[in-house]
Amino acid sequence: MPAQWMPDTTPQELVNLTRSLGEPSRDLVILAEGNTSQRLDSERISVKMSGSNMATATAEDFVVVDVAEIVAIVDKQGATQVELTDALDAGEVGGRRRRGSIETIIHVAVQAVGQAEFVGHTHPTDVVGLLASVNAATAWDYFVYSDEAVVVGTPLYVPYAQPGISLGRVFLRELRGYADREGSLPQLVLLGNHGIVAIAPTAAGVEAVSSMAVKGARVRAFAHAAGGVAPLPSESVDSLFARDDIRERRAHLAQGK
Repeated sequence: MPAQWMPDTTPQELVNLTRSLGEPSRDLVILAEGNTSQRLDSERISVKMSGSNMATATAEDFVVVDVAEIVAIVDKQGATQVELTDALDAGEVGGRRRRGSIETIIHVAVQAVGQAEFVGHTHPTDVVGLLASVNAATAWDYFVYSDEAVVVGTPLYVPYAQPGISLGRVFLRELRGYADREGSLPQLVLLGNHGIVAIAPTAAGVEAVSSMAVKGARVRAFAHAAGGVAPLPSESVDSLFARDDIRERRAHLAQGK
């Protein structure tokens, strides 16, 4: 059974991260938007259920999903959305259907390509505003300030696909391509007309990447309003990444320090 409701296995750190990202004042999600996950072992993740609110999440709002089984469905030619939805169904308990979020495929794709401890998927208004614009595909082609480069690194842009198995296929393809090119997973994925995915070895790292993505979107919006973006020179970014102190800082930030 690819999905199981096992609240006793839900890490408290994952619950805390979920509630923090769902805090209304942060404007990262509203209602039942967004989802989070944590790697339990090499084969399974705990991921937020469909229809649950991040701001009020408890251990009971997560299901345990087998990564390989879900990825196999996404990769299988001819697999349907119905097949994927059925695989994410952990059954009915206490009168409530326990099913992994429709965006669980984002979380399993990350683990299938590179493995990460934490993944947070949100829909920040500031970021989605740019990702729904005519500049979406190129808005993050260049860094606009130094701390963005240090915290976020080179993001991955994924063009819009309908949430569900269609998004899973596009996301997995683009993520595999990024890993082949860069030799690692991205820390930030930008989903066209949709939202962001923050990937980090710690919950605090997901928080940092998510917050910096929002600031980066705001800076770009202000710059466009003021006449256009003046990106950081590429040679300056290259020399920045080559510095030992910056490498150390990036390592600490990835850990949420």
